[in-house]
Amino acid sequence: MGPVQWLTFNVLNLFFSVVIINAILSWLVAFDVVNTRNKLVGTIADVSDRITSPVLNPIRKVVPSMGGVDISPIILWLIIGFLQRFFVPLIPF
Repeated sequence: MGPVQWLTFNVLNLFFSVVIINAILSWLVAFDVVNTRNKLVGTIADVSDRITSPVLNPIRKVVPSMGGVDISPIILWLIIGFLQRFFVPLIPF
């Protein structure tokens, strides 16, 4: 694996982790386990939302919510996995 492939793969892994953090944190806030008035929780929620929203919003426009459940992070996880498995190896360096 070349350096560009390694960097691309790890950036996708990092973004994958932020999507997971955002999804879990949104569930915890929805079920009142954590409160966004807590400064740390609010900051983490804000940063993860700002990072993932530009990618998740187009998916949310195409895929309707299923009974109030947002499945766009799952679709994004599948897309990231597909990119890592099939397109990162095609990078020439």
